[in-house]
Order: sequence, then C-alpha cells, then structure tokens
Amino acid sequence: MDSICIQNRHKNVLLVTLAAQGHVNPILRLGNLLVSKGLHVTLAINHYALKHRSPTTNTTTVGGGVHLEFFSDGLPIDYNRKADIDYYLDSLSKFGPVNLLAFIRSHPRKFACIINTPFVPWAADVAATVGVPTAMLWIQPCSLYQIYYRYYNMLDEFPTESNPNLSVKLPGLPVFGAEELPSFVLPTNTFRSFYNILKELLTNTCKVKWVLGNSFMELEKNVIMSLNDDGRVFLPVGPLVPAALIGKEEEVDFDLFGSDVKSNNCLEWLNIQKPSSVVYISFGSILNLSNKEIESIAVGLKNIKRPFLWVIRPPENQELPELGCLEEIKEQGLIVTWSPQTVVLSHQSVGCFLSHCGWNSLLESLAAGVPVIACPQWTDQPTNCKLVTDVWGVGVKVKKSSEGLVKGEELGRCVEEIMSGPKSKEFKKNAAELKTAAREALADGGSSDKNIQMFVNEMISSSIFKPK
Repeated sequence: MDSICIQNRHKNVLLVTLAAQGHVNPILRLGNLLVSKGLHVTLAINHYALKHRSPTTNTTTVGGGVHLEFFSDGLPIDYNRKADIDYYLDSLSKFGPVNLLAFIRSHPRKFACIINTPFVPWAADVAATVGVPTAMLWIQPCSLYQIYYRYYNMLDEFPTESNPNLSVKLPGLPVFGAEELPSFVLPTNTFRSFYNILKELLTNTCKVKWVLGNSFMELEKNVIMSLNDDGRVFLPVGPLVPAALIGKEEEVDFDLFGSDVKSNNCLEWLNIQKPSSVVYISFGSILNLSNKEIESIAVGLKNIKRPFLWVIRPPENQELPELGCLEEIKEQGLIVTWSPQTVVLSHQSVGCFLSHCGWNSLLESLAAGVPVIACPQWTDQPTNCKLVTDVWGVGVKVKKSSEGLVKGEELGRCVEEIMSGPKSKEFKKNAAELKTAAREALADGGSSDKNIQMFVNEMISSSIFKPK
C-alpha cells in the first residue's frame, strides 16, 4: 500500500461543491479517503462558506490533508442566499464555471480528475474545457439516483396533475406511493432551480466518466445491481460518515455552523442517562421548526416521560423562542441549538433518533446502529423514510396530523414502538447488522474500499495522464 501511495502522490484531484453542509460533508470525507490512497486532493467551495465557517476551521487544509480553495458564486459574501434559492443557484450556475475555470488555469497543480456533487453539474463542462475526466459523487441513496434518472429521462410513468396518486415500480426498487417519492418529481414541486439542475445532470450523464455513490453495496444491493446490469455503472464508496462511526480515527470536518456553549453539556448529560433510554431529536441543518411544531413535539415528550436530547436550530441570527412548553420539560431532557451528532449517536444512552431522514443523518444513524423514528419533510426524505421502514426494517414513520404536525400521542406511539414494542428487538437487531456492514464496507478489502481503489486505478491509468 505504501508503494502505491508513493506512486500516486503526484496525482492531483479537484473536488467541487456548493457551500451546504450536507454537500460538503460527504465530498470532504471522500477526499480524506483519496488522500489515504496517496492522492493530493483540493476541495473548491463557493466563497459563501467563508461566512459560516467555524472559528476552529483551518481555511487552507482540513480533514486528513484536503486543501481548501474558494471561488465566487457572483454574489456578495453577506448576501442572504436562503431568501431566494432560485436566484442564488442561477448566480452560482452563471458565475461558478467562469471563476472555477480561472482558478484551475491559475493553479500551480494540474488536476487529473474533477469530482463534483450533483448541484454543480457545470463542473463537468469546466473539466471538459481543460481536458480532464469527471466523476460525480451522488450524495443521496442509490435508490434516488435510479428514481431521478428514470424520471428525467422519461422511462416510466410518474404522478402528474391529472393522476397525482400514481404508484411507481422501478427496477431494483419496491413499489412507491406518490407520497413516498422525492418531492422534486411530483407535480406539486415549486423549486424551479432544483428541477432544472437535476434534469441537466440526469439527462447528460454521458459527460461523467464515473458515478460514485454515498452508499454501500450491502445496503442497496438490488438497485445497485440493477443499475450496473443496465450498463449505468454506479460505484458505492460509502458510507461517507465521520470516521469515528466506522471505527477509524476521526478527522476534522469543515463545519459551516459550529457549536454553541450549551452543546458542551451534551456528553456530560448523556453520561448520566441509562443505556438506550434517550430519545435524540434533530431535523438537520436546514429546517427551522415553527413555534407550533415545537409545542406539538414538546407535548409528546412530556407525555412519554423519557429523557431526550433535542436539537432546535433557530433561524439565522435568532435565539431559541421562550416557550412555556419548553420550560415545562427542561428538567426531563436537554435542549441545545447544536450537538456533536457523531458523539451523540455513538453514545450508549441513545435509544432512538427522531429524524427528518436527510441522507447524511440517516447514514450516521445506520453506522451507529441506532433505530429511527422517521419524520420526512421534502426532497429525498420521503423516499429515505420508505427505505427505513419497509426495506431495512430499522424504524417507524410518524403519521402527521392534517395540519402537518407531529401530535403528542403519535410521537408517544412511535417512541414506545421503537423502545419497548413487540418489534423493538427486531429494529435493534437490523440496525446492529447494518452497523457491522457499514464498517466492513470501508475496511481494507471491503466492498466500498475496493470501489475506491478501482476508481483511483482507472483514473491513474487513463492514457492521457500517462507520462510521455
């Protein structure tokens, strides 16, 4: 292995993503794995990341030796990109390619390959301009890649305005009801930019030489095999989760949000709780709960009388709301605005995870062997929820009220079903088996480790990179 690393040390790879934590995390972790194979890796992010970086984050190198660079997305760094996502992504698509190309041409290192995340598909055109091949890191489950590919290439029927409740059966996947499909393929989708980006990406896969996936063979074997049998090779290289979750030495992530002082109490508080007793609640880095949603969940927590660790992320530059319902349950659990999720999910006191089912959080829960209470919102989350409940058997789905709220009684039902219900042992057994499979996939010689090495070998052996 050492001789291979020495051989690879002059091979330079450029990773490209937009500044969103759910996109940065997996591609940075892939970068760490490529560094371990002896490659020199640079990660380029639009400069919005500089506004939100953690004070502890090094702005030149991060993780296991990945070098950081930043390019302009055409907007001032203090511009509120969340206020108009379509305008932001349009600006990124217009100015990102120009500025990335300028960076590449001025960079002292010549890159052998460019790897991009899905929401910067124009990186493939930049790569073609400078004459290097492209790989795409798919950061959602392989199941979503299959759904989107077949939807945007019009290979199957999907729900329409005239038939909104159509069920869908695709190769390698179970039957999905309309409510279990990703929101971007539904007639109710209102996010123009997301639709356009995914359409550009999935109808032009010929621009990409390799498709790498943040999943692992043992998790999604049927759909991965279906893709490969169809000639659309999909190489799972995950789970791209914090190294500590798969039994390896932890690397520092590029944290766009950082912690608050309250989060320092998490580990200390967890240490005094009973094993498998705590309900961990977090809805990711994007979703902000309304006061009504907070009150509804608080009622449920009060009724179940179990200890909880609840991450409530307030809107930017705001404090947590002062609500009586939170005051009533403060002695029962711990409420923070950020948590060290890797540490939390790995802690023996955590019994289940109430999650929005974002793919990064879900993979972390699977890698930690923690059963899930699924509360999906949009994008890939309804489909991920289907996998949790019907395919992997590691959790249950919350049934929301007609107002879209998690009612106290329903939350209580789900918690008890996971923690002490008739299927409790089955949920825990299935979760434990996937935890083992996740570790084995990235261990030396594991399925994902082999795919990473295969990718590295193919990239290096490409004739245009051979010494003249």
